[in-house]
Amino acid sequence: MRLHKNLCFATVDGLLLIFNEGHYADKVVQQLLKRDKRWGSRDRGFVAETTYDIVRWKRLYAEIAEVKEPFNRDEIWRMFAVWATLKGISLPDWKYFENTPTRKIKGRFDEFSKIRKIKESFPDWMDELAAKALGEDVWTKEAAALNEQADVILRVNTLKTTKEKLKSDLFDLDIETEELAKYPNALKLAERGNVFTTEAFQNGHFEVQDASSQLVAEYLQVEPGMRVVDTCAGAGGKTLHLASLMENKGQIIALDIYDNKLKELKRRAKRAGAHNIEPRHIDSTKVIKKLYDKADRVLIDAPCSGLGVLRRNPDAKWKMQPEFIEKIKKTQAEILSSYSRMVKSGGKLVYATCSILPSENQDQVTKFLASESGKEFSLVKDNKILSHQTGYDGFYMALLERK
Repeated sequence: MRLHKNLCFATVDGLLLIFNEGHYADKVVQQLLKRDKRWGSRDRGFVAETTYDIVRWKRLYAEIAEVKEPFNRDEIWRMFAVWATLKGISLPDWKYFENTPTRKIKGRFDEFSKIRKIKESFPDWMDELAAKALGEDVWTKEAAALNEQADVILRVNTLKTTKEKLKSDLFDLDIETEELAKYPNALKLAERGNVFTTEAFQNGHFEVQDASSQLVAEYLQVEPGMRVVDTCAGAGGKTLHLASLMENKGQIIALDIYDNKLKELKRRAKRAGAHNIEPRHIDSTKVIKKLYDKADRVLIDAPCSGLGVLRRNPDAKWKMQPEFIEKIKKTQAEILSSYSRMVKSGGKLVYATCSILPSENQDQVTKFLASESGKEFSLVKDNKILSHQTGYDGFYMALLERK
């Protein structure tokens, strides 16, 4: 591979914004990709993947390059040189790469490969917390899996098409997909690519949604005609899946504290042809209380640490602080206690997170069931998903039933 100056400059500029200014990696990459209209898909792919790669391995590359935050531009170039050297890319004769100690870089990489928190590039506190929660062996495997680039998985919108038809339509556009056993509506892209420009996407025939995430709506055991409440709907990935599972029959009330996310959900629902979704902004406790004892099914896709989805959001490793996890656990307990009251007698509830920590998952469910608000519920089943076992995002889901 030959390095091109304009692409490398864009990457370095982006990394300065992410590391020093605290900007979100996905937003920075979106902006970078609009920088030069002449860039082809390979150029854009280089900028996006290299930026994410260096964010993902920030600690390892910084240790090898012997630089500390906040990084100046020259130090980012040094980290870039480490990235290129470890990828086996020969460095061009540019001033930024003068005196790059290639052999030393490889030697330091071998040395750091014996220390998990540096090798896998995690902050000390996160490495210790996860090792304690999951056990050393499991965390060692999971840490490695969370650094692998995530596959692009599509969820077929069965309101508008079938898996076979979508597979064929994409094949006609030279986009190859493969079916996944145990994931009835999923198709995996054989190669990464931009599927958002396709007519099939614009016509609402699919959404991009990780395979683990696709299990959550199915776990709720919805049926056409039911009244379902998605309590933390956000922009509605799981809400749309529920609508297709319910064949547009019945009612889905999509709640969220962020009105702008619900506006995005409306737009997506229109594209998907999902007509049974009613977004409601939680602007007071009245919105929740009105629904007490009214729902056949309730989904609580709870706010969480997001440690299960670090493959997609590697910058979260560097933004998160230990206090945040303590704070979010309190929020989860409060939400579970309050929102569970929407489930009517004989109804069911799914509590889900994209975390791998038992303290956010099964421990929360155990505490809830032992509490006053949880005494009418029983655990039907739960599912703990780890990336190193499935190849997909880390997730947790528990199905509870109200007597």
